[in-house]
Amino acid sequence: MHSIAALIQGPGALMDMMSNIGAIALFVLALLLFSSLYSWTVILGKMSTFRRATRESRNFIRSFRKASRLQEIAAIADNYKTSPLAQVFLEVYETYKRQTGGSGPPRNLTPLERSAQTAASESITALERRMTWLATIAATSPFVGLFGTVMGVVDAFHGLGTAGAATLRAVAPGISEALITTAAGLFVAVPAVVAYNQFTARIRVFASATDDFCRELLNSLEEIPPRAPAQRGPAPEPAQEVERGLYK
Repeated sequence: MHSIAALIQGPGALMDMMSNIGAIALFVLALLLFSSLYSWTVILGKMSTFRRATRESRNFIRSFRKASRLQEIAAIADNYKTSPLAQVFLEVYETYKRQTGGSGPPRNLTPLERSAQTAASESITALERRMTWLATIAATSPFVGLFGTVMGVVDAFHGLGTAGAATLRAVAPGISEALITTAAGLFVAVPAVVAYNQFTARIRVFASATDDFCRELLNSLEEIPPRAPAQRGPAPEPAQEVERGLYK
């Protein structure tokens, strides 16, 4: 076929073939080119975001389990803004401070659970941003290419009818358009499908890890020992935050 031969002969033959493509095929190729550029922008951006979120989550959970006081963790949590675990901790810690002033066991775990669920949902939603566009490009690109294919076949039959004879010269331009748009549609769709499936799996891992951390954090808060009652006598030492029972 002409398109395969053009690829074999080099870019000059390919450009000569592209110069004979009709307006509809050019529009289809331009739309697919835009979709491909946007798709790769999303893919590269998500790869960077997930890599950073994984690294920061790993470092944060290590620091969380080593620390003995919530205040120590709160002081470093802002350094892990991409980590969904850090975002959950900050939200829960703010609720905990409103309840207790920053020390002692929480009076009611229900608001803390709600804060943890809300923060976890928001952090996962942030990771899912622009994923719908990636799925849309993956699903629609083959059909956009198929539209160009159909129009190319129509053009081939039109050329055949105009020429009045079944010659290769009469049908070659239309067939070339059909093959090029079909290949372009697949070229755009395949990377988007692969990336979407991989990113979806990564997001499920983040969601599972965030749920586990929510339970771990709530258990830690629940096990904080109550503050000792005030005693008469010499002035007590300045109050300090009580160590978390689970990570003493």
